Amino acid sequence: MPRMQLEIRTVATQSDMDDALSVRRAVFIEEQRVSEDEEIDEHDRDGGWFGDVAQMTGYIDGRPVVTGRMMADSTTEADAHIGRVAVLKELRGKGYGKQLMLALHDEARERGYGNLRLGAQLHAIPFYERLGYVASGDVFLDAGIEHRRMDLSL
Repeated sequence: MPRMQLEIRTVATQSDMDDALSVRRAVFIEEQRVSEDEEIDEHDRDGGWFGDVAQMTGYIDGRPVVTGRMMADSTTEADAHIGRVAVLKELRGKGYGKQLMLALHDEARERGYGNLRLGAQLHAIPFYERLGYVASGDVFLDAGIEHRRMDLSL
């Protein structure tokens, strides 16, 4: 079966944000049992996706299927932090997550960011390594799920 075309858009309206959150709810809240209070934060409400935050969602035939966000990171040596990357379960392994990450990388370059950081769930480390990220540091818990820090120089 041929891969369906993914259209990636930057979140610009509340409707766009609702689409991004629908993917995150399916993956993080329903599938991985992360509490909604922990998953949805100030960057997801009341226009918090503007400014130093870029949220992107990928659509297939108008249906949101993948999402992620990037924000300026002033707390570490990285320029920006990528997080909340989620692909609907039935569409994993088809390259949609990679397409979304490459779009986030392009946005990072446009913003002048050269160093990106993320916290990868342990099972996702090989995915990020294929994109050039390098794992470092000890395993840590985020929302009760084991993660490791990963960095990429663009």
